[in-house]
Amino acid sequence: MSITPELVCPAGTPAALRDAVDAGADSVYCGLQNATNARNFPGLNFSLEDLRESVAYAHARRAKVLLAVNSFATAGKTSLWRDAIDAGVDLGVDAIIVADIGVAAYAARAHPQQRLHLSVQASASSPEAIGYYCREFGIRRVVLPRILTIPEIEQIASEIPCEIETFIFGNHGLMLEGRCSLTNYITGQSTNMDGVCSPASQVRFEPGPNGTMSSRLGELVIDCFTQSDNAGYPTICKGRYLTPCREGPYYAFEEPVSLNLAAMLGDLIKAGVHAFKIEGRQRSRAYVKAVVSSFRRAIDAALSGGAPDVDGLLALTEGQKQTAGAFKTKTWR
Repeated sequence: MSITPELVCPAGTPAALRDAVDAGADSVYCGLQNATNARNFPGLNFSLEDLRESVAYAHARRAKVLLAVNSFATAGKTSLWRDAIDAGVDLGVDAIIVADIGVAAYAARAHPQQRLHLSVQASASSPEAIGYYCREFGIRRVVLPRILTIPEIEQIASEIPCEIETFIFGNHGLMLEGRCSLTNYITGQSTNMDGVCSPASQVRFEPGPNGTMSSRLGELVIDCFTQSDNAGYPTICKGRYLTPCREGPYYAFEEPVSLNLAAMLGDLIKAGVHAFKIEGRQRSRAYVKAVVSSFRRAIDAALSGGAPDVDGLLALTEGQKQTAGAFKTKTWR
């Protein structure tokens, strides 16, 4: 039986959630205003009252709300994560996205009827790992890391007892999801433990000679741009560095490029993917509206056997570059 995939869309603010729902999202994922989610930035995320109103807005329009409680609980502060789980259940979210084993165990024990999804932060990429989470915590859906080819996804789908969700657009994010320590090395704050990659308080842009601009994170210069360059938000993994093995600065870890699988939607549906995820809780309302609208049309076209029309998405990619990444072929670059 053919799967009708769910379009799962980001919302960093209540306004973005409303835009995503109005643009055709089947589900919208969001986080609370604390370290329990992996996008814990000033000006983003939801208060409890925001979440209450947003759940009502989405449900009135037949859309779902998924609450991301997907960072790793800090020793001595685990009540923050338990409270987030309890709040999500009380406010009627449709699923809670978890990564930490302890958080998953609490959710499954305290709220056995609550639907749980496994975050990409858990780095579960084998049938054995996914099966463990399903067996121990009742996980209903796994968000796969962006390191698998479509044949590999199809094989996993045939061996696991839960739904599969894959990213289809946005940040490429390959630095060992759930395990990256690069930003912690520089700033003392990490995506996985604090929900913060490149905290804004430690980001600086400084003018240089001949109209250049340097970006700093903490005390380190991590990139330098000319007037013709597209300067993205500075993260350690996408900086350019001088190393003994290369002449001149280069992207030692990852290039600033966005994942775009619009042309592969049909293949992903055939492989058994149940949900397509768009990255971008730090993005603007205009970005959310444009991308969600485009992929709503693209998915509907793929289901009817047509070709997706998403040419305008290139302008919304990071660095004006896009890739199919490991979904097409398993290469580092």
